[in-house]
Amino acid sequence: MTSTTQDQLKRATARAAVETIAPKLEADSIVGVGTGSTANFFIDYLAEIKGRFDGTVASSEASAERLKSHGIPVYDLNSVDGIRVYVDGADETNPALQLIKGGGAALTREKIVAACAEEFVCIADESKWVPVLGSFPLPVEVIPMARSLVARELVKLGGDPVYRQGVVTDNGNVILDVHNLEIMEPVALEEAINNITGVVTNGIFALRPADLLLLGTAAGVKAFSAQ
Repeated sequence: MTSTTQDQLKRATARAAVETIAPKLEADSIVGVGTGSTANFFIDYLAEIKGRFDGTVASSEASAERLKSHGIPVYDLNSVDGIRVYVDGADETNPALQLIKGGGAALTREKIVAACAEEFVCIADESKWVPVLGSFPLPVEVIPMARSLVARELVKLGGDPVYRQGVVTDNGNVILDVHNLEIMEPVALEEAINNITGVVTNGIFALRPADLLLLGTAAGVKAFSAQ
């Protein structure tokens, strides 16, 4: 798949997301907005209906700046009562709409916003669809002083952790990308990694999977609901 074709799929999926959520929004609605290339397209299309909802909560500083550049209000999560819908991309999704996220290092804030949302809509192109999670290295956000400790524990779980050089999250932490995992039990592994001392969170979204997946394919955007 060429990058141009992939961008076309991302754009189609992002527009479908705006069309999907628009009827659900009211004047006081808050929209959660994720991070990444597909989310950026969503932000651009969301600007077309910015008068139909109150504002947004962003999962990263980069997304907040893009929203503000379109004149869309961005609120601190602590200042809102709830989020009507959260729209974000994914690095992988399985048929149960369990995800791997965090390629853009915003996984912790993404997970927090998803936890607050009434509905989580994932937007992705067909290259992200997999039968089993794990081909994409699993990001784990770690307190810096615990990096080596956490890496040793991740090895015990069967992974091959690699420090993401030069990356500091919006929370001031570091990322370990865990390679060579075949995630047969996403919920169990998500919990196990989160229980390692020094881990902030990891990029498995299984305890709170997506409710709706809009998948961009060569045959059009396909919608999948969580079972």
